[in-house]
Amino acid sequence: MKKIIITLDGFSSCGKSTLAKQLARELNYVFIDSGAMYRAITLYFMRNRIDWNQDDVVQGALQDISLDFDYNDATGTSDILLNDENVELLIRDMLVSEHVSEVAANRWVREFAVDQQQKMGEKKGIVMDGRDIGTTVFPNAELKIFVTADPAVRVERRYKEMFAKNPKITIEEVKDNLEMRDYIDSNREFSPLRKAEDAVILDNTHLTREEQLALALSWAKERIYLIPE
Repeated sequence: MKKIIITLDGFSSCGKSTLAKQLARELNYVFIDSGAMYRAITLYFMRNRIDWNQDDVVQGALQDISLDFDYNDATGTSDILLNDENVELLIRDMLVSEHVSEVAANRWVREFAVDQQQKMGEKKGIVMDGRDIGTTVFPNAELKIFVTADPAVRVERRYKEMFAKNPKITIEEVKDNLEMRDYIDSNREFSPLRKAEDAVILDNTHLTREEQLALALSWAKERIYLIPE
């Protein structure tokens, strides 16, 4: 059976990563969390006080960054490594969330990440989620899914996720953060978030995780079996 590349794009807190992980597990594909890559870069910049608005400074800093993924037996997925340090939990902090869209909007950061992502997909058999995966990273992917959900539902999902880690977080903070990230992601100069023309839309506002997985799996199998041996 031929292997394909599956991309999932969409706004924050649409459930892209959850679905991508499920798809990869069902198809025995590799899951690559592109968002974790940008978060890890953001964490490095924050730790080292890198001004991500200065292109020459950013270019120099990127030369000192190594990103990789390490399979986690406990979770059944892969954790992001920043210069060989597992930072999977650290990159989910609200401070990183507040700045990741700004960092990801930098041209040199995107070129750095896209180059690594494209190398990861050379052998196919991968599922990758993000903002520009189907439009910029893998424009020839066999299956492109654009995931969406009602904004209020997205805020509630994100709030529950963040509250478990930080009980002091307010739903207003989460709403403001999502709105800011949506605006930056959609209006950045390089690789803005948009639906690829040949992407299928998956609105999971009223779908369970099981229902959205079944739908995405049906699309994936259609594409896989259409490819000649």
